[in-house]
Amino acid sequence: MDRDVVRVRLPREIRVLAAAAFVIAIGYGLVAPALPTFARSFDVGVTAASAVISAFALFRLLFAPVSGRLVSRLGELRTYLFGLGIVAVSTGACAFAAEYWQLLVFRSLGGIGSTMFTVASVSMLVRFAPPAARGRASGLWATGFLLGNLAGPLLGGALVTFGLRAPFVVYAVMLLVAMALTGVLLRGQVGAVEVTGDLAPELSFRAALGHPTYRAALGAAFANGWAVFGVRVALVPLFVVEALGRAESWGGIALSVFAAGNAITLLTAGSLADRSGRKPPVVIGLAVSAVATAVLGLMPTLPLFLVASLVAGLGSGLLNPPLNAAVADVVGAQRRGGTVLAGFQMASDVGAIVGPLAAGAVAQMLGFGAAFGLTGLITALALALWLRAPETLPR
Repeated sequence: MDRDVVRVRLPREIRVLAAAAFVIAIGYGLVAPALPTFARSFDVGVTAASAVISAFALFRLLFAPVSGRLVSRLGELRTYLFGLGIVAVSTGACAFAAEYWQLLVFRSLGGIGSTMFTVASVSMLVRFAPPAARGRASGLWATGFLLGNLAGPLLGGALVTFGLRAPFVVYAVMLLVAMALTGVLLRGQVGAVEVTGDLAPELSFRAALGHPTYRAALGAAFANGWAVFGVRVALVPLFVVEALGRAESWGGIALSVFAAGNAITLLTAGSLADRSGRKPPVVIGLAVSAVATAVLGLMPTLPLFLVASLVAGLGSGLLNPPLNAAVADVVGAQRRGGTVLAGFQMASDVGAIVGPLAAGAVAQMLGFGAAFGLTGLITALALALWLRAPETLPR
């Protein structure tokens, strides 16, 4: 591909979405340290406190198809702003919850808003990014989320000193500011690709399933959700404490090491996807993730475990931007595909929900080695799908 095409400057709209992603993620991290303790303050058990966290993910999953239809009917920006507004109001309401059931309801509503702005964000990435720069655009957007997720818990831990309700108020204000700025900066923007005449008919989820690359993307999203958002958070801290005999703080360090590996390769993966194609970095990322994750439970010492975590993070970072870019290629800039993008998000959410339950049960019956090995196998199956998928990079 011509180097001038690869080096095309990303539109301002992409940088706006990345900055908003950072604000959203840092705010999510603000409330993460306070949420379980805040739920427990209503004199409920650990299971009930965990249900508040699970309810957010469950409502994200259940409302994803509706979010896809809203994007198609209302447009990306309106759905995005409505989603931000719902999360802002529901988060602010959490700060004033007087009973446990109120906190549960408000947090569940936040999951609805979250899936609305997530699906709309990806749809706007499709519209605003030049086709030959979708990898870099996805990488920049994902980096915004990653940096926010890294910084948020640190700030949230400091905010808790002012009370368990303070992080919710601060996050609600941050979301309102992000909502106002994105509404002004993105209003009226039509995208990087000139649309001649009316938009092409919307791409349905059933039609997208006929594309082998989209099917492979769903498999990779499911495996990534299982491994990264599910098993990594659920089992890594337990393995460090119970199998390696280290303090709980080392579990957090291991997660940070994974995130560091992720950050190292995110932007590089986006550029590689635009230069060499979507398929090569996805295949490499899945292969690296499968092997590194499968051996995590076999590491006998903490240093080796941290090295394996870093390598797994590198593989995951290679995966995300080209995956988003490939799905965007399937949809195209000349038509909407809200239900297609929602299906892609749902695949990751299902993996994040099923993964910890399945791997946790395997770990309890057969040990950590088998649990991490199963996760590596799931990733390897996604790799098998991608080996048969065609390239989608526009030439």
